[in-house]
Amino acid sequence: MSENHVRVLQNNKKLSLIKSVLEEKKAEDLVILDLRGISSVTDILVVASGHSDRHVQAVSESLAQEMKRQGYQPLGSEGLKDGRWALIDYGDIIVHVFYHEIRLHYDLEGVWRDAPVILDERKRNDEGDKY
Repeated sequence: MSENHVRVLQNNKKLSLIKSVLEEKKAEDLVILDLRGISSVTDILVVASGHSDRHVQAVSESLAQEMKRQGYQPLGSEGLKDGRWALIDYGDIIVHVFYHEIRLHYDLEGVWRDAPVILDERKRNDEGDKY
């Protein structure tokens, strides 16, 4: 992680809160990508996984509730009750919480592979590849 990306994470209160809630709720394989300058939709993309439908649902609903308590209203959200894939749009930050297999299918990290990485906590397998 570059020094600039460490500063982004430390200086962005909203992003720090999102990361904290995801970690507290045991979201897995957290990835944060810097889309500034390469996307007109958002500045930062946050992707995380849950190990079950209920976990995805709990993580995403907890995030939405805590963000609301802290004064951050989403521009929109999808899938919070389904447990397969939840999206919460905070404008400059979009958060996706996936059930693992759904995440592999959509491969957002691959779609945005040219984006600078702010944080990548994905586990590595024995061959050193991600996932």
